[in-house]
Amino acid sequence: MQSPANIQLIGNEVAILWADQTESYYPMEALRAASPSAQNIGERDILGNQYGGDGPKHFPGVVVTGWERVGNYALRFDFSDGHRTGLYSYDYLQKLAERH
Repeated sequence: MQSPANIQLIGNEVAILWADQTESYYPMEALRAASPSAQNIGERDILGNQYGGDGPKHFPGVVVTGWERVGNYALRFDFSDGHRTGLYSYDYLQKLAERH
């Protein structure tokens, strides 16, 4: 698993320079929509019942206002709409980059 060597907010994107010197760019609205939080994608109980995840899927105008590293495996972003509970593992961020 690679870790970020540098993270910057550039315009409406989050730019990450990875340890292997590759770069990834994430549109902030798309990053918010891809939040892996229970609020955003929901969660299932032991019986398989889905709770949450039925909120908005598009976040026009939402920007990243900050971030923090969580351990040695993830980033947590602060968004202008107040959302800040999704933990974006480095592996998850690299998979998101492959989609764009």
